[in-house]
Amino acid sequence: MKDLIQSKVKGNLVVISGPSGAGKGSIIQGILKGIPNLWLSISMTSRAIRGKEQNGKEYYFITREEFEKKIQENELLEYTEYSGNYYGTPRGKINEHLQLGQDVILEIEIEGALRIKELIPDAIFIFIMPPNMRELKTRLENRKTDSEEKILQRFKRAYQEINEVTKYNYVVVNDVLELAIEKVKAILLAERCRVDRIEEMYVGSLEEVLHESLVDNKSIVNQEREI
Repeated sequence: MKDLIQSKVKGNLVVISGPSGAGKGSIIQGILKGIPNLWLSISMTSRAIRGKEQNGKEYYFITREEFEKKIQENELLEYTEYSGNYYGTPRGKINEHLQLGQDVILEIEIEGALRIKELIPDAIFIFIMPPNMRELKTRLENRKTDSEEKILQRFKRAYQEINEVTKYNYVVVNDVLELAIEKVKAILLAERCRVDRIEEMYVGSLEEVLHESLVDNKSIVNQEREI
């Protein structure tokens, strides 16, 4: 029997942002393991590889010159410059995965997210917030990948970024990681159930037969009660 509701095939574009140290990456890895039919778009950057990062896994790492060439050739959905490095979203296979019905996850900076909002206003925008600034500072320091000067830059930038939270659809405070993951999963599953994702309602002949049968049975029961 055909389902009553036929949902749109196209997936949702999901933009996840937040200050450096808020835990965006950990949350994304959690939802990728917990929800089927998700695809994580890998951003591109001109910054150097950190620690055990791998090209094509955390980011596509290219030179500043290569990045600027891609800007000129309009190969990026959005891009921004942060702490002296370029970050951007390659157009690549994003639309291909959306057309296949997969939700596409973008982890990008606030500036880039707001540019995408102008281009694709019906995308889902989720802001990941630290529980407090003291905890954010501790997380940045515990990374042990940045100098004190760089940590200070990130910390100051976080204050500015948090002021943009009202431009997002959802905010999730990452205090306890497992709870934050569950909240984001709930958001994505709820968005898949939105009424505006319904392609069509289907009521076929078999459903009509079942309906008439139920109506007839109810009439017979009522007649027996009257007797």
